[in-house]
Amino acid sequence: MGRSRKRSANQLDGLLILNKPEGPTSAGCLTMIKRGLQQGKIGHAGTLDPMATGVLLVLLGHGTKLAPYLTEGRKTYSGELELGTSTISYDRQGEIVEQKPFDHVTPEDVSKDILSWMELTTQEVPPVSAAKHQGQPLYALVRAGQEVPVKVKGIEIFHAEILETELPRVRFRATVSAGTYIRSLVHSLGIRLGCGAMLTALTREHCHPFGLEHACDLETVLAEPERFPERVIPLVDALPHWPKVVVSAEQADQVRNGTWLPVTQTPLAGASGDMAMLTDPDRTPLALVEAKEQEDGSVSWSILRGLW
Repeated sequence: MGRSRKRSANQLDGLLILNKPEGPTSAGCLTMIKRGLQQGKIGHAGTLDPMATGVLLVLLGHGTKLAPYLTEGRKTYSGELELGTSTISYDRQGEIVEQKPFDHVTPEDVSKDILSWMELTTQEVPPVSAAKHQGQPLYALVRAGQEVPVKVKGIEIFHAEILETELPRVRFRATVSAGTYIRSLVHSLGIRLGCGAMLTALTREHCHPFGLEHACDLETVLAEPERFPERVIPLVDALPHWPKVVVSAEQADQVRNGTWLPVTQTPLAGASGDMAMLTDPDRTPLALVEAKEQEDGSVSWSILRGLW
């Protein structure tokens, strides 16, 4: 058996809401925190491209177990596009593949097309992306000069609006389902308008349930290590939209042994499908749970992820 890695005395458990700067990758930001602040166990929920800025949810210690439950929420972005230029990556960092005149396009045309995003249900995945084909990320196929297959995924656009128009540049805001590529929305807009378009700026303003108003700048986080613990949201508060259910010490021991607790024996009598976080009497997180109906018709808290 492999030997378990020793936990650093500086390791924290919880969530850091980072305001990612333009330039580094999401993984690069994590590496800086890992090395600079001795956080051996670290991850993130929802990747941002190097060009993008804004909310990046950094998970620390046992907080890495929350990733699936923080990536699935809606996300809001503000961005800028430029008409007339198409690139291989669909943004300004990619190689230019085509340039066309845009003088036939009116601000009304652009506004109508951006508002029509709310009618979309699918989109093509950018060829320069981390999406995989036969185990290989698509960007690796591009770099190797290989043919990149067209991948289509389901999306939902909840809101779209124009913030400013000064052609060929247009600023916009959109609230989208998890995994939606904003640069693909821009690229397809350029195709429909007949002039091409690329994404030139992007900021993630909100990653449910956290926004930019909660975020800390990377430079500040690294420059003030003594304040790092106060900037980390404790594990018990990292899912503020989930109910917290405090159980007895005896029940806490049962949960640690994998036992499902009947909802009628806990302070929250959840209905089938409800989700919650169980804590012990000291509010130390025990597990993420979902209420599930048993064969006899009773409902119990089933363990989704242990947090002890």
